Amino acid sequence: MGAVTAVARCERCLSHRLAAVRVPWLRAVLDAVGRAARFTGLWWAISVVLAVRGGPRGRRAAAEALASVAVAEAGSALVAKRLVHRRRPPPEWAPGGHGHDRPDSSSFPSAHTAAAVAYTTARARTLPAVGAACAAAAVLVSMQRVTSAAHWAGDVAAGAVIGAVAARAVHVTARRLGEHGRVGVNR
Repeated sequence: MGAVTAVARCERCLSHRLAAVRVPWLRAVLDAVGRAARFTGLWWAISVVLAVRGGPRGRRAAAEALASVAVAEAGSALVAKRLVHRRRPPPEWAPGGHGHDRPDSSSFPSAHTAAAVAYTTARARTLPAVGAACAAAAVLVSMQRVTSAAHWAGDVAAGAVIGAVAARAVHVTARRLGEHGRVGVNR
C-alpha cells in the first residue's frame, strides 16, 4: 500500500469516526457554533462588538480580521474549490438524516474553516486574549464541519492552511500600506 493510499484510508476512518459522534451535548454545541458561523456571521458579530468597544485599535483589528476572512473565503471558495473537485462524505454519515441538505460544491477545502482560522489568526496578532477565545470557536467550527459529514478531515486541514496564509497576507499588505502612508506623511 502506498503512502497516499494509507493517508486516504486514515482520513476516511477519522472522518467517519468523527461523523459518528453521537454525544447529545457535544452535538448541540457543534450545531449551534455551525449555525453561528454560517455566512461568517459569528466573525462579523465579534467584530462589531470589538469595533464599538475597542476604540481605534479595535476598529483596525476588526478591519484586518474581516479582510482576512474575505481573502480566505475567496481563496477557498472561488479558487481552490474550482481547481479541486472532491466529493463530500457519504450523506448517510450525516447525523439526523441531514446528509442531503449539503451543498453540491466541492468538499475541498472547507471555506468555513478557512474563514475561522483567518479571523482567529488576525485577531490573535492584534488582540491576543480575543484571539484565544476565537481559537476555541475556530476549533469547534472545524470539528462541526467533519462531524456533520459536510467535509473530510483533510478538507478542514486545507482550509486551516488557507486561512492562516490569508491572514498573514492581509497583515503584511496592511503593514506595507501603512509604511508607505507614513513615508508620504513625513515628507
